[in-house]
Amino acid sequence: MASVTFNHVYKRFGNTNAVNDLHIEIADKEFLVFVGPSGCGKSTSLRMLAGLEEISDGEILIGDRVVNNVAPKDRDVAMVFQSYALYPHMTVYDNMAFGLRLRKTPKHIIDQRVREAAKSLGIEQLLDRRPRQLSGGQRQRVAVGRAIVREPAVFLMDEPLSNLDAKLRVEARSFISKLHQRLGTTFIYVTHDQTEAMTMGTRICVLNAGELQQVDTPFNLYHNPRNLFVAGFIGSPSMNFFDAVLREEDGGLVVETSIFKLPTPPKFSDMYRDHAGKKVVFGIRPEDIHDADYQPPGIIPGMVKANVDVVEQMGNEMVVYLESQGTTFISRMDPRTRARVGQAMDVVFNMENVHLFDVDNKLSLAYEYKVANHVKA
Repeated sequence: MASVTFNHVYKRFGNTNAVNDLHIEIADKEFLVFVGPSGCGKSTSLRMLAGLEEISDGEILIGDRVVNNVAPKDRDVAMVFQSYALYPHMTVYDNMAFGLRLRKTPKHIIDQRVREAAKSLGIEQLLDRRPRQLSGGQRQRVAVGRAIVREPAVFLMDEPLSNLDAKLRVEARSFISKLHQRLGTTFIYVTHDQTEAMTMGTRICVLNAGELQQVDTPFNLYHNPRNLFVAGFIGSPSMNFFDAVLREEDGGLVVETSIFKLPTPPKFSDMYRDHAGKKVVFGIRPEDIHDADYQPPGIIPGMVKANVDVVEQMGNEMVVYLESQGTTFISRMDPRTRARVGQAMDVVFNMENVHLFDVDNKLSLAYEYKVANHVKA
């Protein structure tokens, strides 16, 4: 087993920084997920760790060993690709055994490892089949099995579920999470799908344009985003943002936009006081906007009037697209809501869960305050 460290790693393609000063320590047995939009550098980071891309600057360590100049086959890692890369002319057994045969592993050990891995993955009955005879989910398990038999220190997975349909992806997420628990090995997983990231990772590394945005637990990424990008990227539908001004009024603080003026809870006063009189970005998640008739108990409500543009019936909730004076925003409401297209309605913002961001550096005001005052998130 092994920890992994990216020590101020850069990857340049010409004058473009695909990965810019990536510094992160991944603990032994951790499940870390790289997530971000296309072109953010997540797959490039994984390929540098695997030895499939050269590092422009910095160091990568597996355990205590710097592996910058170590050949991919000698890094003690196993990689599962998006395409699965199975050999079509080989049986499942031979596909899983191929890497061990190249390493001159004794036949009885190969047979033992392949059959144990196949049993753990539920594909022992498929060992004599060829890839074309398998479903997408079965091929995905074979690709994982080929990695398992090598018993590597680190598993690397580059969007392995992207070729599966929605139902199979849910099943595969659970399967890979259980596999990590059973093997007790370091997993590093790349995806553009935030649902995969939030449900699988013990920690998540959010990248954008080659820059590390935040490394944190799923809970903290959701509740304590470091900046505007993380706040907007994590969550579906994404967070609503409004241009606003933070003002002092009657001894408290209010947030004023073109469509509403709402008081902030007193507990935020110290956190936001230094920004009174300044422009800010006001953020609130769709799930914190409620039909006034069905607001949950215990919230700190802020009333806003809006018109209903679109209603999406999801069964367990209603996704309601709202408009007020030319500004649009999205809510996730109680399924009992009587919201109807074209009607005006009163909605309630849960002010306890709002986020404010600096308009210049895009950092969360709460995050800045906690770092400056050494407050644990």
